Amino acid sequence: MSFASASVRASRRRGTAPAVVGAIAVLAALAACSASSTPAPTPTVSSASPTPTPTPTLTPTPTVERSFLSGRVGGTNGPVLVVKMDNTPKSNPHAGIKYADVVYLEQVEGGLSRYAVVFSSQIPKTVGPVRSARIADIELLRQYGKIAFAYSGAQSKMLPVLKAADLYNVSDDTGGEGYRRDNSKWSAPDNLFADPLILFKRAPNAAHAVDVGFTFDDIVPPGGRPVRTVSASFPATTVTFSWDGSSRWLAAMNGVKAMAAEGGQLGGTTVIIQYVTVTRSIYHDINNNYTPMSTTVGTGTAVILRNGQAWNATWSRPTQTSGTQWTVGGRPFPLAAGQIWILLINKDKPAVLQ
Repeated sequence: MSFASASVRASRRRGTAPAVVGAIAVLAALAACSASSTPAPTPTVSSASPTPTPTPTLTPTPTVERSFLSGRVGGTNGPVLVVKMDNTPKSNPHAGIKYADVVYLEQVEGGLSRYAVVFSSQIPKTVGPVRSARIADIELLRQYGKIAFAYSGAQSKMLPVLKAADLYNVSDDTGGEGYRRDNSKWSAPDNLFADPLILFKRAPNAAHAVDVGFTFDDIVPPGGRPVRTVSASFPATTVTFSWDGSSRWLAAMNGVKAMAAEGGQLGGTTVIIQYVTVTRSIYHDINNNYTPMSTTVGTGTAVILRNGQAWNATWSRPTQTSGTQWTVGGRPFPLAAGQIWILLINKDKPAVLQ
């Protein structure tokens, strides 16, 4: 039910109040007459019991709650779990992503990309394939508070940095509870899956969802331009979103549909191309491929897509602990309720919109 329809229903219910006031006024007048010096004639009492007049009941306006992270109506702002997942052909299809509130894609070694998937309002039974963490994750996720962070492995120099990060570490490296291997559709290393409920038990104090800068409105803002597809490129991964003509932008990786293990194609109601500065960090893999660092603190430009349209936007995040503000023309831009995809794209590689 929309906020508009809820307000209409509330106004109709409030419309019964004058009838109640009128009834009280009539009773008060009758009472005044009976108190006069001229006695009123004694009424004839019928042997039949009169039918009582029903008392109007004012039903309170129902409270409609939106998730802070996805704007889903009736959703909960529960504890937050972020899971790192691979984004290679061997990892497709993915389990659990279709239930996420926010889906990030960031650049990793060799120009590939990797997911950081945020869960709060809906918790799936299984998530994966789970892969290793990166240095950019610490800065990116700090805006959500001290949340549960699930991953498997990290570069050796990063291990003490992850240990010191303000996150609840529920990785496969810290005991393995809640993880399992699934060889039915996947092969190592893309066959590690996790049970979010068990991971939450390992982090009972994980921060709940808070306002991290997203605003939502069912009404489409003015000023957008029609768009059918958008393609954004990491050096070795081209991500394409196609508008389904109804409610979602459907995702494909290098021309192959990104699928959900539960069925259907992955995609979001809102897609944000966030242009960031990508630099070389001090970390590297065993092949000496250096890890990119995507900086998400500061300001920059973005493209926001919803309802088959696109808007040029600006993002701003003053500190690691502050949320990211998304504005168009200096005003907060409302997103479409539902799953949000955010692509951290090098600012020197603009997306192609058609």
